Amino acid sequence: MGRAVWNILGDGPLTTGVTAGAQQGLYAIDELPDEGLLGWQERALCAQTDPEAFFPEKGGSTREAKRVCTACDVRAECLEYALANDERFGIWGGLSERERRKLKRRAV
Repeated sequence: MGRAVWNILGDGPLTTGVTAGAQQGLYAIDELPDEGLLGWQERALCAQTDPEAFFPEKGGSTREAKRVCTACDVRAECLEYALANDERFGIWGGLSERERRKLKRRAV
């Protein structure tokens, strides 16, 4: 039986029966290139946009930042990082500080 393979180029469906390196851009899930602990940040859409949108002044709109987060492939990793590191400012993983606090309280 073949192993599931993830296309890191994002231009094709999940493929089975292909080993890592058999096609350019395909890697077995457990053989993805090591991008380091914070490597996900390089793939984050917020890294390609205005950072001020993600750190609005008190009472400022979070709408634009949350819209960007909605389309981001690393949203889950971002939110996990913010929760684990108790990030107190900004939009992380599509949630504001207040929303992250509520999420943490519900998890307890």
